[in-house]
Amino acid sequence: MDVNSFMSELLQCLSHLDFVDKVDLSLEIITIKGRALLNRNSYFLEIYYNEQTGTTAFALIKNDKRIWGIDFDNTRGWHEHTLENPLDHKTIQEKNLSEIIAEFQKAYKMLDD
Repeated sequence: MDVNSFMSELLQCLSHLDFVDKVDLSLEIITIKGRALLNRNSYFLEIYYNEQTGTTAFALIKNDKRIWGIDFDNTRGWHEHTLENPLDHKTIQEKNLSEIIAEFQKAYKMLDD
């Protein structure tokens, strides 16, 4: 997927989440980097995509530490960093953007503070 299509689909998916306050993305030729700021001050969703390598990373961050995420890279393939153990890499099936955002929504709603 090219970066423009990724960004368009991402923004469309995030626009349906009532807890996303602002999205700040930076497009650099073949990569997108950015954050979705959430209605809880100490949380944000970090986003990265590289069109050339397919590297995809979504990380829910609290107080500068990843507490959940879904990533794809050429070394580990598709994997999740679960809320229960965010340092581990749990192998998962490939996910499209809407599936990733749905998993993010579930993880966010499971937070207890």
